[in-house]
Amino acid sequence: MTLNLVKLSVGIETIEHLAAVQESRRVANNLNGKFWHQTRQRPTRDEALLDGGSIYWIIKGVMRVRQLITGLEAIHDEEGIRRCRIILDPILTPTTHRRRRPFQGWRYLESADAPPDLGVEDTAAEMPAEMLEELRALGLL
Repeated sequence: MTLNLVKLSVGIETIEHLAAVQESRRVANNLNGKFWHQTRQRPTRDEALLDGGSIYWIIKGVMRVRQLITGLEAIHDEEGIRRCRIILDPILTPTTHRRRRPFQGWRYLESADAPPDLGVEDTAAEMPAEMLEELRALGLL
């Protein structure tokens, strides 16, 4: 059964900004072209994550985009502390927006609870994020 992660993307303004930060990290760290995110704790349900799971990024309080998880690597940081590097597919897939409250670290997300990807025909994808949020808050979307 596939499982996903939810993670706050602190300091990120847009999906494009997230892509730029990930690209600069990929280039600066020379990890054979891998896209990654480092966490303190390794997810214990790694088999379910690696069975087609994604990391859903929360940008400015709203779940907006996901990336496929392709691997998990145990590493040690500069101070010798054990960490987990989540290896990600470079493709950022926009999802329908879903507001989330702040939390620390990451959380598991069952596939049944995950927001669907935005379709090509979805005209809401072209609306500004703030307008989408307001329309959802009013119950119009």
